[in-house]
Amino acid sequence: MTSLSGLLHLPETLQLIGLGLIGALIGSFLNVVIHRLPIMIDRGSGEDGDAGEDDRYDLALPASACPSCGHRLRPWENVPLLSYLVLLGRCSACAAPIGWRYPVVEAASAAAGPLLTWHFGLTAQGLTATVFVWFAIAIAAIDLRHMLIPDLLSLPLLWLGLLASTQNIFVTSSVAIIGAVAGYLAFLMLSRVGARLTGHPVMGAGDAKLLGAIGAWIGWSHLPQVAVIASVLGSIVGLALVFSGNRHRSQPVPFGPFLLIGGVAALLWGGTLGAMFGLRG
Repeated sequence: MTSLSGLLHLPETLQLIGLGLIGALIGSFLNVVIHRLPIMIDRGSGEDGDAGEDDRYDLALPASACPSCGHRLRPWENVPLLSYLVLLGRCSACAAPIGWRYPVVEAASAAAGPLLTWHFGLTAQGLTATVFVWFAIAIAAIDLRHMLIPDLLSLPLLWLGLLASTQNIFVTSSVAIIGAVAGYLAFLMLSRVGARLTGHPVMGAGDAKLLGAIGAWIGWSHLPQVAVIASVLGSIVGLALVFSGNRHRSQPVPFGPFLLIGGVAALLWGGTLGAMFGLRG
């Protein structure tokens, strides 16, 4: 893979710092997506074309505000990570605590670029893998809170994976297409079989679309690795929650985050994991 570092006449340290700063800004936007997109879906936003700006609710409007008191955030209160530290994790108007999700998402998004660049180098693989992780952060956070994987995130992730395959960044186009179809259909079949055996839904259609999107990035041959990692992690976490009394045995556990962890692992170490698990990679 041809390095892109020659196109950027900056020392490597500055390149990594720049990627981190961009990632922090992306993380701030992802927090808006995580908070607002489920509300937009619930309200059916975008269907009412004559809604005025006062009634508009999307990713741009209204301006960011404290959910407890409605205080509109000033620019200095909206600086990724720094504002949280300066405000000591509380609203400047009502002192209500700011959710831990905000700095965690910003920190994870900021770290993604430098870490993946360290792994892949400043290459097309490193940059596109960073985009994959940014999508993964938003999807996982929404699924954890709402048991929802929005098509508005999983479908663009699918198209981006197929687009990346046209340049053979991770896999070829034919492998990506087969991976997308295999991921979607296999998961859909498993969810229907599970529903028939248990009498209630065990996995949602959103999970199937997400695995199809992951398949477009990593190809069909790495999907078993994703399934193994997601199943093991999901089982461990589910059992831990049941035995700790935080979840009833019949309550479903969001499966999207575990699929995404498996997808990121396959993207980074697919060949190594394939050899470790005895799966084709």
